[in-house]
Amino acid sequence: MATLESVFLPSPELRPIAEKVLAGERLSFDDGVTLMTSHELLTIGKLANHVREQRHGDKTYFNQNFHLNATNVCEASCLFCSFARLEEGMPQAYTMNLKQALQKVEELCTPQTTEIHIVNGLHPGLDFAYYTDLLTAIKQARPQLHIKGFTAVEIHYFAEKYAMTYQQVLEALRSAGLDSLPGGGAEIFAERVRRKICHDKVDADGWLGVHRTAHQMGLRSNCTILYGTIETPEERVDHLLRLRALQDETGGFQTLIPLSFHNDGNRMAKLPSPTGVEDLRMYAVSRLLLDNIAHIKAYWIMIGIKTAQTSLHFGVDDIDGTVKDEKIYHMAGAETPMALSRPELVRLIREAGRVPVERDTLYNILAEEAIAK
Repeated sequence: MATLESVFLPSPELRPIAEKVLAGERLSFDDGVTLMTSHELLTIGKLANHVREQRHGDKTYFNQNFHLNATNVCEASCLFCSFARLEEGMPQAYTMNLKQALQKVEELCTPQTTEIHIVNGLHPGLDFAYYTDLLTAIKQARPQLHIKGFTAVEIHYFAEKYAMTYQQVLEALRSAGLDSLPGGGAEIFAERVRRKICHDKVDADGWLGVHRTAHQMGLRSNCTILYGTIETPEERVDHLLRLRALQDETGGFQTLIPLSFHNDGNRMAKLPSPTGVEDLRMYAVSRLLLDNIAHIKAYWIMIGIKTAQTSLHFGVDDIDGTVKDEKIYHMAGAETPMALSRPELVRLIREAGRVPVERDTLYNILAEEAIAK
């Protein structure tokens, strides 16, 4: 059994938290704030790595997936967004028709691909049938694909726009082919921050309500936190603990993906993007606070390949996937590749001293022994 001294020598400030972690005790709000504001990054990382290895050993998960953003026309005006365009006809605004969307699917999908990730803008001019027809067509063309689609922001928007309940929206989408929900749109739950950076889309209670409904229907989902804008350490911790509380209630979250603010091409360009230290601390603290969510995912598109590799020793056990044709973060200035191949993912995981494990969306293992030698 690990002892405090055998793992590291924490400062007096972190020692009580370290004792809790090694004893398997749940951390409090105050513990989270202490971790968020501490400069002892390596100590926090060791704690998070201890929890990560208790849960997953050396395994690091990835999948073969691609993204489809059928439209970026969006009537919401989030200050941090570089992807959306308010109206059709604006520069870089687009909306795919069904034929164009299916062409994109055929272009990006291989026989080994297991997941399509669909996120769109909140387009005021589309009928609900646009989305259900899109799902049905994808399932007919590629029945092996798991469709992870539509953020809680989109689900809430559909419910209001088309006079439906969350459950009715989700039932219609599931009947058309939806298999699970991504975690986007959570941003930061604090009302103070949302009022300033994303005032005209679903609030925190609505976001949580969509995921609660999805979980009650048997759909699994992911969750996110956007960090690096104007939120405080306390607001970051509050966000994570609200996710933890919903997970206590439903058990439906699979993984948390911390999302780092990118400042290129949006109305918050004067703010600096988070540093590598901030990235690693966010991952580590998330692992320590979210004792009931199985996985912490590093989105390599967003934080870069090198930081993603390092994060595998700061609590992270999932490095996302091949992620073909990502647009949202590249339109915000991401300089990472548009995709990684399976061999490239395997190599970067191995170089970090971890065992690559290919999974499907629901974390069923597809390959391990063959690539772990």
